[in-house]
Amino acid sequence: MGVLNVTPDSFSDGGRYVETDVAIQHALDLVAQGADLIDVGGESTRPGAVRVGAAEEQARVIPVVRALAERGVQVSIDTMNAETALEAVGAGAVKINDVSGGLADPAMVDVVIGTGVTYIVQHWRGPSETMDAQATYTHAAREVRRELFDRVAELAELGVQPGRLIIDPGLGFAKKAEHNWQVLAHLADFRELGLPVLIGASRKRFLGALLPEGAPVTDRDLPSAVISALAAQYGVWGVRVHDVASTRLALDVAEAWQAGRDD
Repeated sequence: MGVLNVTPDSFSDGGRYVETDVAIQHALDLVAQGADLIDVGGESTRPGAVRVGAAEEQARVIPVVRALAERGVQVSIDTMNAETALEAVGAGAVKINDVSGGLADPAMVDVVIGTGVTYIVQHWRGPSETMDAQATYTHAAREVRRELFDRVAELAELGVQPGRLIIDPGLGFAKKAEHNWQVLAHLADFRELGLPVLIGASRKRFLGALLPEGAPVTDRDLPSAVISALAAQYGVWGVRVHDVASTRLALDVAEAWQAGRDD
């Protein structure tokens, strides 16, 4: 899953793709590099980020979603806003990627049911402005797994078909570095529901801690690709990344390794 941030305040690319034409071309480049799906987002969810109004969000993302869908590109819409999700599906998006798992906007459940598209449900404890304060766990992997599985059960009770769900443990959301590593070390536990698992570690703060102080955010692409390859060994459904080219190569290595094991 290639990341396309159509925002002026993204932590990872600093608003490089806020212009529609530039965003579309970047998405096409990501597809050429090996992305299977382009995740279009118009609202930053970095720690401390302030919410964007629905109208502004839609002005950023809908033209991009429509243009990519018209070119045959598989698109997911990265939004917590039900109205934006509905507009994006109408413009051709085939998946809704909601970092709040429907908790930020209760109307999202009706959109998911009404459109019938695949819904990516992430572990979430609260909005970006306050999530760092909620990063308290006794055992992060067990608690994140339980809270995420409970949310899946709630969605099922509300009428969302489990077969349309993909789950995401939400690395970096209400989690300190040690919590992210604990979750990654227990990835197999997240497959116990039998649902596909998405991992989004790309360029996140906990990877920056592995690098020299002041290193540019793009230096996190190598550890991001390593995590993608390791996650593939755990059988995850997908990885959400900024640097598609290096990730594609890392996944090819993992696949060749697995093929050798199967011989």
